[in-house]
Amino acid sequence: MRSPRIARALTIVPIVALAACATAEPPSTPGSPCATVVVARLYFGMQYSKGTVGEGEWRAFVERSVTPRFPDGLTIYEAAGQWRDAQGRIVREPSRVIEIMHPDGPAPRESIAAIAAAYKREYGQESVLVVRQRADACF
Repeated sequence: MRSPRIARALTIVPIVALAACATAEPPSTPGSPCATVVVARLYFGMQYSKGTVGEGEWRAFVERSVTPRFPDGLTIYEAAGQWRDAQGRIVREPSRVIEIMHPDGPAPRESIAAIAAAYKREYGQESVLVVRQRADACF
């Protein structure tokens, strides 16, 4: 049986935790307003039928398929991916993540879909994971 003190603490802890998760207005510097953007992350597996996508192949893909669609900028991360294939096996492979901030709308979504389709077609991939979320960006 819990003591009243423990019961009260167990009631207060979730409230404090929720309050800590509340977001404050992002800081802004004079002349640099914040804007709501969509942050899209695209996850690319680097293994394909010929082995691993080489650094030159990857750079060429980014230059050919990504940069022309998002010339204002993007970030690329090296990652270690893991997923379950169609046969139920766990597959581990080197991966790349491209993060792109863009305004919401059909044109950027279509561009991201075209990037994913190009990579799947060129490297025989089952999928390219795309994750989107809204964020405040302050420059």
